[in-house]
Amino acid sequence: MLDDRFATGFRRRRWGGDSLLRRRFRQQTSCQMTGGSTLADTRRLPETRGALCHKMAENSLLGILLSLRTKPGICFISYKAHDASDTLRAIGGDRHMAIQDTSKVVAGKHVETSINPYEMMLQQLDLVEKYTQIEPGVWAVLRQPERALEVSVPITRDDGKVEVFSGYRVQYNSARGPCKGGIRYHVGVTMDEVKALAGWMTWKCAVADVPYGGGKGGIACDPTQFSRGELERLTRRYTTRIFPLIGPQRDIPAPDVNTNSQVMDWIADTAGLLAGHAIPAIVTGKSLECGGARGRTAATGRGVTFITLGVLQRMGIDITSARIAVQGFGNVGSIAARLLAEAGARIVAVSDVSGAYFRPEGFDIVELVNYTKTSPGHLLAGYDTTSMEEITNSELLALDVDVLVPAALEAQITAANAGEVKARVIVEGANGPTTPEADYILGEKGIVVVPDILANAGGVVCSYFEWVQNIQCFAWEEDETNQRLGRIMHRALGEVWTMSKERDISLRLAAFVLGVERVAQAVRMRGLFP
Repeated sequence: MLDDRFATGFRRRRWGGDSLLRRRFRQQTSCQMTGGSTLADTRRLPETRGALCHKMAENSLLGILLSLRTKPGICFISYKAHDASDTLRAIGGDRHMAIQDTSKVVAGKHVETSINPYEMMLQQLDLVEKYTQIEPGVWAVLRQPERALEVSVPITRDDGKVEVFSGYRVQYNSARGPCKGGIRYHVGVTMDEVKALAGWMTWKCAVADVPYGGGKGGIACDPTQFSRGELERLTRRYTTRIFPLIGPQRDIPAPDVNTNSQVMDWIADTAGLLAGHAIPAIVTGKSLECGGARGRTAATGRGVTFITLGVLQRMGIDITSARIAVQGFGNVGSIAARLLAEAGARIVAVSDVSGAYFRPEGFDIVELVNYTKTSPGHLLAGYDTTSMEEITNSELLALDVDVLVPAALEAQITAANAGEVKARVIVEGANGPTTPEADYILGEKGIVVVPDILANAGGVVCSYFEWVQNIQCFAWEEDETNQRLGRIMHRALGEVWTMSKERDISLRLAAFVLGVERVAQAVRMRGLFP
């Protein structure tokens, strides 16, 4: 077993030459690489593709991608975008990616591959186990989902043909409360992916300390190929299949990849018809007209803001002098940028799929948001103001700023560009924007990385608020939602920060340890029946 000190993510010692790490790496690795070379031949690889690759395989919590039993030899993972069609955009769908849509780079060669996300999640648990005192019996419980349902979802297409799709719903652990997790529509959805996502949702809810377990669902389909009517029929049929498992006190779905408030409205309506009465609390993320919560749309971006302000305060950085770069100007990025600017920060760089822009004195974010409301594709392209410079996405990530908020896609900060990052703090607004290798490199540089499991938890917290309001049949005002969200986010940050300092581990590892320990304690307190 390699030195546990690397899990802190804050060590600055470089390992080169014939260090113990390299020698152990050579001894433990013998898998073949593309082109006939072997991973054991670390002399042919840059350090970040050799010893650091293997080290990150043991100690990363972004996703242990580098030592998968089924796919050895992976150095880092990049993700391919999944473009939404006009039909999907018309009902509010976003561009997302599935976990297994990946590629690997080995010795400079690009090879298509797939990874097992459930294996990733279990390896994360293996790392967490080293930093807890959880007994073996409880670990056995935590490593298995409670229920995993696979269903067939037949629908009639617009041309009259019948097509059958595979659907899934997993309830990973309900020790802390009913399961909670989104439903995604994507061609790459598999049972193992859904199991892994349900597990991650379990720990995320525990970190935020909301009374939920973790769940997840999805249908293996390409929603860009469906008309609106076909999407509705698919959703309603899937709802009838999983209806015996879901409910306000059982399992509460929400939007996820390629689903939105319209899909949630269809699920709630179908469930109500099957039950014979309205069940608005059976899903969250609904439209306001169908029982959604005020403030839900802005919740994730607002949560990122609360976390950013809390971290800067702990580091002694005055928000009024802070320079912030935001990668991604969609829902999360634009809202976080606006709120941080209102708090006094200078947003010196922004980007979206149309380009990246830099303005040393800071952007007028209100003006920028108003521009994107009417611009083609709601993009930044075409915006113009004095002293503004168009830059590349890579240049944005490498800007000398106080805070970098990656709020776009997965795997944006990789081993290839992590060494160029100069930000003092990274707050992950997106899911998985930092690869495992990059996570290690950033830690070596002393950069504080606030993990996505904490930074973007505002969405699930506000989903909890929506569920509470539906059960009580009493809607809150938006100000009340925002105040409660702020208290929960600040408390979660304080708990993770304290654990990180007390145990001398990274914020990412501290967040996972905190979440897993809370679920384990609930398992102990409830006991086993019979």
